[in-house]
Amino acid sequence: MRLQKLYLSFFILFIPLLFVRGNEKRVVFSCDKSNNLYTIIQNSKLDNVRYDSPSEAISNAHEGDVVLILANKYPEELTQMTNEMYRIIGEKNIKTFIEFPSLIPNIPINNITKANKERAVNNSNQILGINGLHYISLDKKIDSPFIVAAKVAGFDTAIYGLPEKTEPLLFSLPDSDILISTTSISNFVSGRYAPQREWGEVWENILKYLMPDTEIGDLNWNPELTVTYRKEEKLPANYQKKSIKNGIEWYRNAKILIDESYSDSIQELVDKGIERIEWSKNIPSGNGSYGSIECVVSEINENGGQPLGLIVRGDCVSETAMAYALSGKVFNDKEYNKISQNLMDFYLINSIATKNEYGNPNHAAYGLIPWGISNDLWYKASYGDDNARFFLASIVTSAITKTDRWNEKLMKSLLSLLRSTGKNGFRGSRIDLKQFEENGWEFYQNREILNLSPHFEAYLWACYIWAYNQTGDELFLEKAEKGINIMMENYPDKLVWTNGLAQERARMLLPLAWLVQVRNTPENRKMLIRIVDDVLNLQDESGAIREELGSLEMGKYPPPKSNEAYGTNEASLIAKNGDPVSDLLYTTNFAFLGLHEASYVLKDPKLKKAVDKLAEFLCRIQVSSKKHPELHGGWMRAFDYDKFEHWGSNADSGWGAWVIESGWTQGWITSILALREIDTSIWKLTEHSEIEKNYSKLKEEMLLTDK
Repeated sequence: MRLQKLYLSFFILFIPLLFVRGNEKRVVFSCDKSNNLYTIIQNSKLDNVRYDSPSEAISNAHEGDVVLILANKYPEELTQMTNEMYRIIGEKNIKTFIEFPSLIPNIPINNITKANKERAVNNSNQILGINGLHYISLDKKIDSPFIVAAKVAGFDTAIYGLPEKTEPLLFSLPDSDILISTTSISNFVSGRYAPQREWGEVWENILKYLMPDTEIGDLNWNPELTVTYRKEEKLPANYQKKSIKNGIEWYRNAKILIDESYSDSIQELVDKGIERIEWSKNIPSGNGSYGSIECVVSEINENGGQPLGLIVRGDCVSETAMAYALSGKVFNDKEYNKISQNLMDFYLINSIATKNEYGNPNHAAYGLIPWGISNDLWYKASYGDDNARFFLASIVTSAITKTDRWNEKLMKSLLSLLRSTGKNGFRGSRIDLKQFEENGWEFYQNREILNLSPHFEAYLWACYIWAYNQTGDELFLEKAEKGINIMMENYPDKLVWTNGLAQERARMLLPLAWLVQVRNTPENRKMLIRIVDDVLNLQDESGAIREELGSLEMGKYPPPKSNEAYGTNEASLIAKNGDPVSDLLYTTNFAFLGLHEASYVLKDPKLKKAVDKLAEFLCRIQVSSKKHPELHGGWMRAFDYDKFEHWGSNADSGWGAWVIESGWTQGWITSILALREIDTSIWKLTEHSEIEKNYSKLKEEMLLTDK
């Protein structure tokens, strides 16, 4: 089944199908009326008829007809077939396609198997996504299957080839005109199978195989999830404001805000080790008073739905509050404003996040913001970058809502971060409660640690520079300048990158932009311009920021180095440099933030144009879906800007290609779009904070006296 290129639009996908002259040949269906393939063919010129059961379809088929026996109750039940049905098919000389059958002649069938990281791969080594993949495991080797299920690494193709163990998904039954699919591929629209064009080619080839002598016509369908605007579509005048509105309403539609009536139920589930649930329109939506959950998980089921990730983590709560505050400003919406304050009050005042060890002045972790509060695994951890983003989002929320009631806790957090940052300006990625208890905070302050990873360090420096501007205390600037200078001396070849080098470049934008705000020297401007240029060198004509890998030996979470490694760790969305993917969780979102702030510093028309182009790209690729309100208005992690659809390697074991992260992605993109709408930067918006009123007392309490 040779694959041929089809030139399909993103919104309307075309499958070459079959014109039939007269009524000599028909396509005879056995399926439900709702089956995707059957529904689509009703709008074609193809003569067809449908029956409820395989036996009816086979009995009523004539010689020369094509029979499509499709799975009605996939994945719970197999399509019931008998030896007698196969005998009649052969006797009538009917070309037949059968999905998910209970019986295959001379081929023993094992149990229904749910895929565990396996993906579909065709006989050209091309990767195809079958969401919610279940298949029949066969107890016999199949020669030359057209499509198999296999655990493979790669972006578009299986870069290491097929492993020894594969499972046939589509093959021709020997000595017959029967195609067998051990899974369901006919509900490819509602299942959101991807890439979309490639699935069009799959069905083109199946139908050509069954009806080789017919003329080809066109059949089209509308995908149930698309971009908001096509690649070349003219944008409306108010596209950015619409995008902000859809972005903030996503939180309510996706049930991200926890309702009081549901709060205990969520915690009970997490206590039992259940950290995700199926999205339902019946889940109540809260007002921020009981916090917010983390994400829509990167796991698509056979119906095209995605579950909710139930963990409550601090950075996401704060970033969600920021998005609500700024959206409230854009739309003059008091409810949005109130939700933002409720979220901040929940985490900083009402939850355990600032109590117990973190609220004890005699504990070394005093003042820090725990990673999350859902369970001990999250509560015990303090990541510097998560604390930094919590702080950054909080000062924006404070400025918009015009309140100072969180300032004392925020300053405690800042001082606790500062006192656990080493002599060279590096803090390291994570310090847990137990480590603080064993070592004390002075140990971390006196370390000469180097951690050449902007992912974990850069936003701390941005916070310190901002704090210096507020307090005038050189302690903050000293730590930031030391760290930045060392990082830039080792840039880029010696940087330890996490999921890609592009995100490390993106993270350096913000601290360098703000360093120029307080120290506008030729050297500092030169460093900023260097990073800006390097990030913009990754910008595609579409506005996308291309993901990029550094040298693999410097990668903490590189692409899988073997098929066996696929899905076992955090990982990049790409397999190699040049794969046309934009990462909205780790790179593009923070490039948007950093470039936005840098444009207010450098006042370079070329930079402003690049930021405008990036904003347009993000508004274009925002999810649009009437079928899935939990996804509509969201931004998924992976976007292929060549295909112009949501696609990437789903190798990441925690936050895969289709995750919508409420804070890192949704929070920052919505917020920067809103900042653009009101024409300001974070630096300017927050410059009149009164947080310094809490500084002198807390400095005396929390820092060493000789400092």
